Amino acid sequence: MKVAVIHDYLNQYGGAERVLEALLDMFPSAHLYTLIYSRERTYGRFHKNLYKTSMLDFPLARRNHRPFIPFMPLATRSLAVQDGYDLIISDSAGYAKGVPHPPGIFHLSYCYTPLRYAWEIDHYFANPLFKTIFRPAFDYLRRWDFAAAQRPDVFLAVSGYIAGKMRRYYGREAAVVYPPVDYSRFYFDPGRQPSPSRPTYYLAAGRLMHYKRFDLVLDAFRDLRLPLVVVGIGPEQEALRRQAAGVQNIRFQETASDSELCALYNGARAFIFPQVEDFGLVAAEAQACGAPVIAYRKGGALEIVQEGVTGLFFDSQSPSSLIETLRRAESMSFDRERIGLLSRRFSVESFKQGVLSHIPRQILEIEN
Repeated sequence: MKVAVIHDYLNQYGGAERVLEALLDMFPSAHLYTLIYSRERTYGRFHKNLYKTSMLDFPLARRNHRPFIPFMPLATRSLAVQDGYDLIISDSAGYAKGVPHPPGIFHLSYCYTPLRYAWEIDHYFANPLFKTIFRPAFDYLRRWDFAAAQRPDVFLAVSGYIAGKMRRYYGREAAVVYPPVDYSRFYFDPGRQPSPSRPTYYLAAGRLMHYKRFDLVLDAFRDLRLPLVVVGIGPEQEALRRQAAGVQNIRFQETASDSELCALYNGARAFIFPQVEDFGLVAAEAQACGAPVIAYRKGGALEIVQEGVTGLFFDSQSPSSLIETLRRAESMSFDRERIGLLSRRFSVESFKQGVLSHIPRQILEIEN
């Protein structure tokens, strides 16, 4: 079976790239198409499958792709898939689903979110002048994104929250297949759990972007003086470091290997998840390691956290609301081994079975 897998861009490594790894594990000889590729920033994990990149694949765009967003619909044309494939799988938060391909090839698209730049610019961008100047470009992106969303034969959604957005924005139905947690990388380790003899901390991790609201986490922990570790890099990195300057209980760590992150999850008193997220793979990974999750009560977190069992919610994106929930967490004890066991519903095996169940049988029989 000849398979093409299309991914938006590969100049960073995060939750979407973990999903891509699972897809390529299912189809190890697949040809990988992507707009932008950086071997260094993706640790060489996708190099053996890389087949084609777009006209935007040059050093400046690899370092910072966001200024080139208005050109990405055009770049998808240069990424056109040729004939001869039995199956196309796009995993996309924007552009991959819109890559042209010949008619008659079954196209399954795994959707992380409708294109945020097109549909949610007020939430995604902080600068009002930027939003005003570039609003015509965002309007164009919205029209393009709607048209692109009509291409796939079948859509899968990363969560019920995203399936609802797809229904509203695209007029398309999507089955929910949760993204995979690799339990060989992230697992409950009794020897690393918090204890009276081991210093503990709270943990926040992810790409340091405006909408992920690390700023309110820093404000809350500055006031509470509880120890906090923040892992990640991103556009807000310098602003967040300035915000926390002189606060002794907050520590930044730019990167962490999977083994280091597993240890951090296991040792954390709880994982802080303050954003409205499509799903929230980092929160599911934290639970796999036994860490309760303290999350904002909206978005994909509602499908990950069972309140009082695997974590707690706070009700507004404000430091005061988070502080109130943190004080509750300080007085509670969670069954961390049970948290790890309950997270197993997000296994790689469940993800693979969910994807395969939506590919027509006659296509899968080609492989056999």
